[in-house]
Amino acid sequence: MIAYIGRRLLLIIPTLWAIITINFFIVQIAPGGPVDQAIANMQGLGEGAPMERISGGGREESGGQSQGRTGDSAYRGARGLDPEVIAEIEKRYGFDKPVWVRYLDMLKNYATFNFGESLFRGRSVLGLIAERLPVSVSLGLWSTLIIYLVSIPLGIRKAVRNGSRFDLWTSTAVVLGNAIPSFLFAVLLVVLFAGGSFLKIFPLRGLFSVDGQGMSLAGKILDYFWHLVLPISAMIIGGFASLTMLTKNSFLDEIHKQYVMTAKAKGLTERAILLKHVFRNAMLIVIAGFPSAFISMFFTGSVLIEVIFSLEGLGLLGFESTMQRDYPVIFATLYIFTLLGLFLSLVSDIMYTLIDPRIDFEARR
Repeated sequence: MIAYIGRRLLLIIPTLWAIITINFFIVQIAPGGPVDQAIANMQGLGEGAPMERISGGGREESGGQSQGRTGDSAYRGARGLDPEVIAEIEKRYGFDKPVWVRYLDMLKNYATFNFGESLFRGRSVLGLIAERLPVSVSLGLWSTLIIYLVSIPLGIRKAVRNGSRFDLWTSTAVVLGNAIPSFLFAVLLVVLFAGGSFLKIFPLRGLFSVDGQGMSLAGKILDYFWHLVLPISAMIIGGFASLTMLTKNSFLDEIHKQYVMTAKAKGLTERAILLKHVFRNAMLIVIAGFPSAFISMFFTGSVLIEVIFSLEGLGLLGFESTMQRDYPVIFATLYIFTLLGLFLSLVSDIMYTLIDPRIDFEARR
């Protein structure tokens, strides 16, 4: 097992390199990069004056000659700007270097977790990620734990009582919950319980109260979870259906196998059969989906929730950075997300062997 873990850890390096490389060159050919964004801001938002003063006021002094010199510019919206202004913008965002130089610089820096600074926020990327990480960890971790802690026992119970009234009404409940979009449910919770139109029971912004510095440790913990009640409720409303039905169907498939019949014939109780025989076989497929479920909850599933509840997490940071073409933040979040996903995949394989010792990844035919 140790040799297998070592090989998997070594495979992380080429996998991470391939993902980063593909995304880097895709982004390079995509229109609307940071230079285009800066030019658009200058042309449309009136932010060009300071840049023109820095570059010597070339645009005003060059007149029609400047427009002629930038007629063949590769940047949309650059017509009429002095080439020196465009060159200054390119240098500011690192686009004065060839693509392959930028690529090699990125690989060298990312190998040491040096992600540089945000192009539009004027702060280090690691600082931004560290600031937003607690929100995403809180939403993803607690949501995933609650979904698994509820769905697995519920799925087992539904398999044992398959076809009963309990099975029918719980199936109806989880399917209805799955049909409700999380962002609409979040809006409903805000309206009902966060001072929208009715009650103001739960807070609406951040993970802690502004005046919570003087609280005791127990008070801070309660305040933390009090802030998470609504956003986590919105995130988990549609998360029970797939895992519950997956667990149920997996257990039903195992319950009807021959070894279960043999165990019953030997006089084992239903509880003993479920825990000692059925559980470790049926749970394999459930565990296999844990990394993707956690990643989904951790990153992609919380963007709208973060917006609605005024929570600044990694999901919102990634979305804003993509819209602004803030490449250092985009690639840094991609790098960290991919690295975390690869490690979680390895953890999933290790959990396979812990639940079912018969699985041996070192076995060879």
